[in-house]
Amino acid sequence: MPSENYLFPRWPAPSNVRAATSLRSGGTSGAPYTAFNLATHVGDDDQSVADNRKRLQRDLRLPAEPQWLEQIHSDRVVPARADGLVRTADASFATSPGAVCAVLTADCLPVLFCDQSGTRVAAAHAGWRGLAGGVLRTSVEALDCDPAELLVWLGPAIGPQAFETGVDVLEAFFENALSGAHTEAIAQCFRPHTQKPLHFLADIYALARAELHQLGVDAIYGGDRCTFTEEAHFYSYRRDKITGRMATLIWLEN
Repeated sequence: MPSENYLFPRWPAPSNVRAATSLRSGGTSGAPYTAFNLATHVGDDDQSVADNRKRLQRDLRLPAEPQWLEQIHSDRVVPARADGLVRTADASFATSPGAVCAVLTADCLPVLFCDQSGTRVAAAHAGWRGLAGGVLRTSVEALDCDPAELLVWLGPAIGPQAFETGVDVLEAFFENALSGAHTEAIAQCFRPHTQKPLHFLADIYALARAELHQLGVDAIYGGDRCTFTEEAHFYSYRRDKITGRMATLIWLEN
């Protein structure tokens, strides 16, 4: 497996839980999607995307084609299937081998879940709208187990020094806070912009951790990369506008 083209979570997941994030290197897409774009909706050549998806499946030895999603920044979660159909949602879960959960990102936060016994997994696409709207909550609910038994990995997203937001983003998180303590934690995730009044620098990783802690999930890993600044490794919509997407995947093996 060409490990230089993938990022693998460092977390104590059971041995039958497999997961990876693709990097932007190693594929066949031309500029500005150079080179391992896995999204069909960004204007890239269809054959290049198809070739890249075949390479992804071969490199990672996936048991099936991933459950690709039409992501709409919602809190919708669906079961991952191996039937090749695209489903409209922002997260998927699996409770048996044979299906691959996947999300596509280029600054939004990909979040992977598994339980400590290796019987269920999920992948969520958590842009700020989905994160504020509860996609992590619905993902935890869909896994239908004690949240204390879950492990979570936060994949590559825009870092806290680059994620500029307005008041509307802060208000959206406040409106959907789970408790007073959650509201206080959210406030700590926004730092006033020193050069733009009524603008903030937001820490999407800290926002996800605050939400997960409120849900009873404490085993949280990852969250130390920046798609915006690490141009050689990651696509970034905020940086480039016209760009590709990385895939973050998780699945169960027999």
